Amino acid sequence: MSAAGLRVEGVTWAPSRKCPLLLHETSFDVPAGQTLGVVGPNGAGKTTLLRLIYGFNRPFTGQVSVGGQSLSTLAPRAVARMVAAVLQEQPTDFALSVREIVALGRVPHRLGFATLGNRDEEVIAAALDRMDLHGMAHRSLSTLSGGERQRVMVARALAQEPQVLVLDEPTNHLDIRHQLEVLQLIRDLDLTIITSLHDLNLAADICDQILVLCNGHMMAVGTPQDVLSDRLVSKTFMVQARLEELSLSRKSHFSFQLPN
Repeated sequence: MSAAGLRVEGVTWAPSRKCPLLLHETSFDVPAGQTLGVVGPNGAGKTTLLRLIYGFNRPFTGQVSVGGQSLSTLAPRAVARMVAAVLQEQPTDFALSVREIVALGRVPHRLGFATLGNRDEEVIAAALDRMDLHGMAHRSLSTLSGGERQRVMVARALAQEPQVLVLDEPTNHLDIRHQLEVLQLIRDLDLTIITSLHDLNLAADICDQILVLCNGHMMAVGTPQDVLSDRLVSKTFMVQARLEELSLSRKSHFSFQLPN
C-alpha cells in the first residue's frame, strides 16, 4: 500500500436534480499520507461527502481525484483499487467466515473468477494480523460483537491495498482498547485517510487537517489549530464551546455546555 494525494474540486450533490443540495460546493486537498478529519453536527453532510470520495455517488458538479486521476473517468473496479471504505453500517447476516470476508478485499485485484494467488494470501494474512483477527479467522461474522465486526471491516479495506482509506466514525462500537488500536492504526498507516468523527478532541489529536461542515456547507478547512476555534465550534454545533489547555499534557481540549 502507498498513499496518493486526494483533491476534491467544487463538488455538490443532491438525491435528484429536483431536490435541494445536501452538499454545497466543497473543495480541498489532502497531501499523500495525511489524515483529514470531517466534523460537523448530524445532517451536516459528512456521509454525503464520504460517499463521493469512495465513489458510491457521483458529484453533480466538480470532481474527486486520487493521484491526479478523476474517479469519474474510472470503472468501479479501478476505483476500488484506489479507495477503500469502512462504513458505520455493518452487515450481521453474512454466511461467511472472518477470513472469507477479509478476502473480499482482493476482489478488485482479481480477474473474473480467478482463485486467490500467493500474493493474495499474503495480503489477507497481513490484514488479519494487523487487526488482531487470526484467532477468529474461521468464525462467522454473525457470532462477533459490534467492535469485532468493525475490525473485520477495517481488515477487509486494508486487503484492498488502497491509496486512500475512508473511515466513517471508525471508533463506533469499539471498546477503549480497540479504539486506541484503530487510532494507532490511523497514525501508522502509509495511506491518505479521510475520516468522519464526532469527537472534536479526538479529531484534533490524530488529524493533520480538519474540515468542518454545517448544513451541507463547508465552514472551514485547515490545521486543527487554525480551524477549531471557540467561535466556529460554538456556531457550528450550537453550543458554548471553550478551548482549554490541559496543564499536564499541554494539549488543548474542548469543553461544552448548552447555551443559556
